Amino acid sequence: MRSMLKASIAALATTAVMAGGALAGSHEKLSGDLVIFLDTSNPAPRATMEAAIAQFGEMHPDLNIETTVIDREAYKTQIRNFLTANAPDVATWYAANRMRPYVEAGLFEDVSDLWAEDPIASELASTKGALTIDDKQWGVPYTYYQWGVYYRKDIYEELGLEEPSDWDTFKANCQKIVDSGRACFTIGTKFLWTAGGWFDYLNMRTNGFDFHMDLAAGNVSWEDDRVKATFANWAELVEMGAFIDNHQTYSWQEALPFMVNGEAAAYLMGNFAVSPLREAGLTDDQLDFYQFPAITDGIELAEDAPTDTFHIPVNATNKDNARAFLRFMVSPDVQTQINNGQNLGQLPVNANSSVDDDKFLNQGFSMLSSNSPGGVAQFWDRDTGAEMAKASMEGFQEFMVKPGEIDRILARLERARQRIYE
Repeated sequence: MRSMLKASIAALATTAVMAGGALAGSHEKLSGDLVIFLDTSNPAPRATMEAAIAQFGEMHPDLNIETTVIDREAYKTQIRNFLTANAPDVATWYAANRMRPYVEAGLFEDVSDLWAEDPIASELASTKGALTIDDKQWGVPYTYYQWGVYYRKDIYEELGLEEPSDWDTFKANCQKIVDSGRACFTIGTKFLWTAGGWFDYLNMRTNGFDFHMDLAAGNVSWEDDRVKATFANWAELVEMGAFIDNHQTYSWQEALPFMVNGEAAAYLMGNFAVSPLREAGLTDDQLDFYQFPAITDGIELAEDAPTDTFHIPVNATNKDNARAFLRFMVSPDVQTQINNGQNLGQLPVNANSSVDDDKFLNQGFSMLSSNSPGGVAQFWDRDTGAEMAKASMEGFQEFMVKPGEIDRILARLERARQRIYE
């Protein structure tokens, strides 16, 4: 399934020549076969990935490449079957807990050898933890996107507020916003996962990335004092009226108008919210972004940045060709090309890549490549198991409505943890 988008192929040809070196795989001419399965079924991602694969094929004319694109939702139900029988050489998937079942089942290849190569080790370092299980790496990243606080700059200027760099300033800003008759934050928790974003940031800022991952893995009691400290910080915001009323009745999209209309000053959200905010009429003079501030002194800042990945199945036939393809796809110029413009429209993971002239993409790229020393999380419902994610996010939503019930909620989550993990 070679792409016919000649402009994209030509652009990739230029960047591949620029990339050179071991990462782009340009020195060694490959032969034989390479079978690739993709879940990038939407039109723009599909065309982008097919163009990149076509360019890799042009660099290796003796290589026979076979590409299969599967609908994303169907891919999720088929992946275990095709990894077990008739495995491709390369398959797309996701980092962290989403890859764990296939690592533990012995279906993903250990690619720690790639991560030992200096370009990959240094240029993709921000996501190494998300690709690591049992001190080994099981795939490579090709795209991610930032989370953070998108806010109404004009409202902040009206109230004389600055972007907060610490928890006390964050809360003081919020109190001034509430005193002005607005909510600090819009949020729609109808489908639960948005509350998971708040828990991620509050827990990582209170207790750090490693503790957060231990909790996600079921290794820590929900009644641990450190978990209670996270909820105590969250309660400070809930009790001052930081969030819009009745958020449990809104989806994340239905919560957008509160920010557009100026009834709320900010939204903790992924970068995908920028486009609908712009389409609703907010200009870049009104919109801005800041990194969620520190809470506990000495805790390095970790970020949510859901990461899409390439993996080599253990049952693959052409693993050397697959490794060369992975090197190509993580090279800085190829990642620049596939992520920018009308392609994936997200962020390259490679720290030596560049991004479009979009202020939010540039802010996110800077934050993730250099200002997230504490690690990169994948979002709560990717970092923990599906059953625990559902139970805990139901608890998060309930807490935001009834903060006084926190002890009962945490006791219920602890019972769920023991049932699921022990």
